Amino acid sequence: MKQTTQFSLVLSGGGLKGLAHIGVFRALEEHGLVPDLVIGSSMGSLIGAAWACGMSAETMTTRALQVERRHVFKVAHADMALRRMMSPAVYRREPLETLIRSIVGTCTFHDLKHRLLVNTVDLASGRQCVWGGADTQGARLKDVVFASCALPGIFPPHEINGRRYVDGAIIENLPVQVAAATASWPILAVNVAATSVERTGSELEGFAATYIRGLEIVMQTQIEGQLRDWHGPPLILVQPRVEHISMFAFDRTAELIEAGYRATAQTLDQMDGGLQTLAAGMHPVRRLRVLVDEERCVGCGACVVQAPKVFRLDARGKAEVHTPVQTWSPIEGAYVLNCPTYAISVRPEDSAA
Repeated sequence: MKQTTQFSLVLSGGGLKGLAHIGVFRALEEHGLVPDLVIGSSMGSLIGAAWACGMSAETMTTRALQVERRHVFKVAHADMALRRMMSPAVYRREPLETLIRSIVGTCTFHDLKHRLLVNTVDLASGRQCVWGGADTQGARLKDVVFASCALPGIFPPHEINGRRYVDGAIIENLPVQVAAATASWPILAVNVAATSVERTGSELEGFAATYIRGLEIVMQTQIEGQLRDWHGPPLILVQPRVEHISMFAFDRTAELIEAGYRATAQTLDQMDGGLQTLAAGMHPVRRLRVLVDEERCVGCGACVVQAPKVFRLDARGKAEVHTPVQTWSPIEGAYVLNCPTYAISVRPEDSAA
């Protein structure tokens, strides 16, 4: 694909699932596309910062495959034993600080080879704070990226210029509003925070696991809400199939990177006319036929509440599709996943029922 227009790349948070963003850069490299602006939250800010410093997708892959749990997590035993409820977080800051510094060094935004914005939140005021603009060019990247990765309760807030900052994901995990406010050109947004797969066993045991699972649900709900009625520039949404992987799985790195690459490459291949021909709204869109399995439907009405333009209850109290053919953007169709009895399915419009 020949690049004929400027575009922004937005990278979501999602714990280690954010390693999928490395595959995104690999796909962009193969398609000859270079973002004019990268905006990241949490792990998205770290991967975006590595690229903005000049690191290739191949080098990022090599580094990522070397990362182990000890390079990120070290339980703050002393803090929790001595300070108890006053302990700032479950994990110590030092391992993650060291990892970030090894990737971005001591450079400032002014030193970067590519334009980067990093999403954080001021803990005291609750305001979203985006770094990398003209007034923050002197900020050290290692400080800002750590702040953007500092999930409250998991890592301690990070102090910059006397104020404490935390992960920007708590306000906008996929910062497309920042992209729209910054430039009017198309946005390629990559969301790795999907939560559609049910968690079981050890993935729900203990404070950290329970808390992280709650954050996953909040982040995905937040993203769906902000994208449902998108009225900004053309937005191409890429959602790598990583929902089955835990946010802190250190043994799935290669799979995550490949998932990011595959999803991005497939989406770009669908953009036949390139980014410059896209109309406003979300892309890519598909025409699908919605089906209901009457044997499974129990008539709970959840689908009618969520999509009254698509469903209604028939005389028997069962769900009925009154508008079977739907044109879907990537964010639509949550009612399929939310059906408690898995009675709803979709097929391409031209396929057999």
